[in-house]
Amino acid sequence: MNPQAQKFLVTTRAEMQARGWNEVDVVFVTGDAYVDHPSFAMAILGRVLEREGFRVAILSQPAWNSCEPWREFGRPRLFFAVSAGNMDSLINHYTANKKVRNDDAYSPGGRIGLRPDRATLSYCQRAREAFPGVPVIAGGVEASLRRLAHYDYWSDTVKRSIVLDSKADLVVYGMGEEPIIEIARRFQRGETLKDLRQMRGVAYALGAKEPRPTHFEDKAFISLPSYDEVKADRYQFAEATRIIHTHTNPFNAHPLIQNHGDQAVVATPPGLPISRSQMDGIYDLPYTRKPHPKYREPIPAYEMIKDSVTIMRGCFGGCTFCSITAHQGRIIQSRSKVSILREINNLASDPDFKGTISDIGGPTANMYEMRCTRPEIEMKCRRQSCVHPTICKLLGTDHGPLIDLMKSARKQKGIKKVLVASGIRMDLAQLSSEYMRELAAHHVGGLLKVAPEHSDKTVLNLMKKPDADNFENFSNEFRKATKQVGKPKQYLVPYFIASHPGSSAESMIELAVFLKRNGYKPDQVQDFIPAPFDVATCMYHTGLDPFTKKEVFVAKHLRDRKVQRALLQFFKPENYFEVRKALEDAGRHDLIGSGCDALIPDRPPREAYIKRREHANRAVREAFVHQPRVASTGYRPKRATAVRRKKLNVRVGGFAVSPNRKKHANQATNDR
Repeated sequence: MNPQAQKFLVTTRAEMQARGWNEVDVVFVTGDAYVDHPSFAMAILGRVLEREGFRVAILSQPAWNSCEPWREFGRPRLFFAVSAGNMDSLINHYTANKKVRNDDAYSPGGRIGLRPDRATLSYCQRAREAFPGVPVIAGGVEASLRRLAHYDYWSDTVKRSIVLDSKADLVVYGMGEEPIIEIARRFQRGETLKDLRQMRGVAYALGAKEPRPTHFEDKAFISLPSYDEVKADRYQFAEATRIIHTHTNPFNAHPLIQNHGDQAVVATPPGLPISRSQMDGIYDLPYTRKPHPKYREPIPAYEMIKDSVTIMRGCFGGCTFCSITAHQGRIIQSRSKVSILREINNLASDPDFKGTISDIGGPTANMYEMRCTRPEIEMKCRRQSCVHPTICKLLGTDHGPLIDLMKSARKQKGIKKVLVASGIRMDLAQLSSEYMRELAAHHVGGLLKVAPEHSDKTVLNLMKKPDADNFENFSNEFRKATKQVGKPKQYLVPYFIASHPGSSAESMIELAVFLKRNGYKPDQVQDFIPAPFDVATCMYHTGLDPFTKKEVFVAKHLRDRKVQRALLQFFKPENYFEVRKALEDAGRHDLIGSGCDALIPDRPPREAYIKRREHANRAVREAFVHQPRVASTGYRPKRATAVRRKKLNVRVGGFAVSPNRKKHANQATNDR
């Protein structure tokens, strides 16, 4: 066995036997490659269990076509812990346009296909098959965001709680360090699965004959609209979303219950935020900060974060399109300066370290040690965002501790540069001119990422983001700070989202004009993806703001989404014809030509014709490739899918193709 492997958690039976173990207590199943770095969930959770004296084995990216990999370590003494990985498996696999991604950042070599769709379901079912009777505990982002009835973008349906579909005995939602330790200790003491129902931050299923609970601790249960109701009625779905997000503050949240037919799913209140000493204890563990030596190919996600340092977790921004608040919580939990500097010094002592810390931050880089200044008010508060529509007057926004940390970090031996790459909250940063100067002088590697997201006031309000004026003010302040510190060639990299609920072609045209006037040409564009559980996902599915029940415009059709993306990159020749049609449809002929605000010239550039011809030729090749028919079992001509297929398919040249392909074929013929 490789001697280096002994520094890692156990990943094979040989490694287990080398330690003299006959069995393990917990088998942690994950959809990610095993990287022993505190940015990877399996590393943190495995290490905290190890610290408590439990024997842990990591089953990383197992082949799921049989249960044999789940038997690698024998029967686990306590339980299987199951996670799809650091991302929802479907977001990991598919783009916003539902096309298969070309790579998987959490797999060796970036290879795709090493985890299944809806990985939590497959992993839980294989664990049950491998060793019936061993408790199966699911967690991670995928399980957290699907713990109750939710909208699934990839199937365009409302799905049941993942508790029922995975048949997990328990789902832990939110951050998992404290819950996984408590679960292991309770099983060690001989407690049962039913005893675990008294924990915070868990969801579980109740059978048809089980009595419904009335209280958890001192809080009464709140009944959500049932699965059947939220599936059938968009207003009921919106109301369920409102209730769920109203009860996310762990200090005042009520337990929730949702009927699913004869069964019910219970979600206890979120776990309490952990203390500074607990945070330090987690990040001070003996991580190797490297992938397991069994991997021969680089793991892209590791290469990106290997030299980063996490200083806090949580986010009180409350952006409706973001899952961080729902998973990590709204309350900021910060590490001590001593713990952070200790990690930096350990990093600097690594012979492979080049002297640059790629990021010192968290979900938002400049929320370190920020929290409500009135704990008694924080205990009662139900605001969805501490900074929207305005920054709460009770929010502590002092950048002093962060500035002190940044100064100390860059003075450590072996450190040449400490960068901030997490992205910063612009409205908070503008409250401290000293922070802006420190940032510009020492912590920007030429480009600083910020996320204004849009320019339309209505869309920004639905996102819970500040107005576009805030971005312009920040841009001016940053430019001023860079000149003051003698680094005028540092620039902002703004991120914008296309097709977010509320965003129409007209609002995207205004955003394009905004970009043109300010000289921005975004190279990377974010297409809105409706992740389960998010408030914006509710808007996408229902067309309603769940808190006001007002109608919200939603660009659902692929054609409309492609137009919005093209408008964000109006300057690219391949987008010329889509942008022109959008402008003509909107009656904005003033933006075509040579005017100062014109987005595109009056005559198409040569590159636009070339790109259109390439696209048309590719479509024709795809349309006329012979696809042999495969007989299907149990075919029913009148079933819904067959009827829908019959309506959609048209005949072109003797072959059945979709209307889009017919359009491309006709366009190709015209080009010829």
